[in-house]
Amino acid sequence: MDAAMLLLAVIFAISSADGAVLGACLALALVTVLFIFYIQADASDLAPHRSKLDQLLERRDVIYDNLRDLRFEFRSGKYSEGDYEAMKTSLENEAALVVTEIERLTDSQVRRPRGPRSTELDGSPR
Repeated sequence: MDAAMLLLAVIFAISSADGAVLGACLALALVTVLFIFYIQADASDLAPHRSKLDQLLERRDVIYDNLRDLRFEFRSGKYSEGDYEAMKTSLENEAALVVTEIERLTDSQVRRPRGPRSTELDGSPR
């Protein structure tokens, strides 16, 4: 009788282990289906990663566009001369900072060839 009970316990253990595996497989399948069909990708995940230089170049272009728009709106009479000059100065200062940062980044990335040495300019041999 002990052998029969042991056999039943082993069969029950195998079937419950199979049930656990089957349950885990079904849970994994459900999670996979939910992930594929219901989770939307974030827009920032799809956007290409931009370097600091790309960001600065884009910012420079925006500032130049703003200066051009400001000039047009001033000529159309939307702003007084004092307001125009204040906004123009502010945008020009910001543009100068951005261009300086762009130059700093590009100088560190690209090595410029050296110019002629002073001894080569006066014609004397080295």
